[in-house]
Amino acid sequence: MVRAAVLPAVGAPLEVTGIALPDPGPGRVRVRLAAAGVCHSDLSLSDGTMRVPVPAVLGHEGAGTVVAVGEDVTGVAPGDQVVLNWAPACGRCHACSLGEVWLCANALNGASEVYAHRADDGSGLHPGLNVAAFAEETVVPAHCLLPLPDGIPLTDAALLGCAVLTGYGAVVHSARVRAGETVAVHGVGGVGLAALQAARIAGAERIVAVDVSPAKEELARAAGATDYLIASATTAREIRALTGGTGVDAAIECVGRAATIRAAWDSTRRGGRTTVVGIGGKDQQVTFNALEIFHWGRTLSGCVYGNADPARDLPVLAGHVRAGRLDLGALVTERIGLDGIPAAFGNMLAGKGGRALVVF
Repeated sequence: MVRAAVLPAVGAPLEVTGIALPDPGPGRVRVRLAAAGVCHSDLSLSDGTMRVPVPAVLGHEGAGTVVAVGEDVTGVAPGDQVVLNWAPACGRCHACSLGEVWLCANALNGASEVYAHRADDGSGLHPGLNVAAFAEETVVPAHCLLPLPDGIPLTDAALLGCAVLTGYGAVVHSARVRAGETVAVHGVGGVGLAALQAARIAGAERIVAVDVSPAKEELARAAGATDYLIASATTAREIRALTGGTGVDAAIECVGRAATIRAAWDSTRRGGRTTVVGIGGKDQQVTFNALEIFHWGRTLSGCVYGNADPARDLPVLAGHVRAGRLDLGALVTERIGLDGIPAAFGNMLAGKGGRALVVF
């Protein structure tokens, strides 16, 4: 039996309780978690913004050590250190055939399975986003694992599984930021901090961080921000003033709210790129008129998982970490246990802090 944070129903409080994991069957692997990041996507699953079969063990950003493998598993062995890949590409669907593995139609099929049971009443549990990282141990398909690159601390490596791949990919793959350009990052949580570091790595000349909290300015500047603004109705105007009246070449929206998406769009120069990373609810309606779409010539695009290919991008990110260009620890503002996850959800709702990291 291991301890896990269970979501009994959508909208219900998490329950930290014992769960029974099966021995890994064919093609499956048991992993002892070292750490798991608390991501806004987990909050979106718990409150119903995103759908998840329940009851479920949430958590998808994690790293740990293989403790057992089932039959037919050849890529990993007990003792190997791994990063969880919550969205493994199938390689067969239309998106995969186009090389857009981050849009794989079958990536989340595993979430519908029952992978474990509650120890108290025997009820079946689903693995939220495939990997169920809010637990001391988990059992996952072998293709949900990536080998941990050399030289990366195992605990910090959990952040590579979502926040860093997403923030880095939004800047490099979606917005395609080039050296000398100007960038605005709206929302300075874990993903936003990763995006700021990525913009600095890409060589952006001016990097404007925007958030509702004055307390995040030090975090943002340490990550690479040259300017810091408190979000307001005049945010776009202030950003244009900082960029000679033109607006930034690329705006990265990491919040998922209509007002923030609109501010990111309005802060982007004519012909620039606005990338939406934040996951918003269906009630968040953003409106544009036909003339402004024509006149500004901007690109507005959604960005799923940083438009990243984890197998390709993880070694690149590891190289940045080893070279000192990417600081994983700087994303973490709180290290907690499983019991601290509800409070971490509350901090996200209140716009406080960067990434909370569950350390086992």
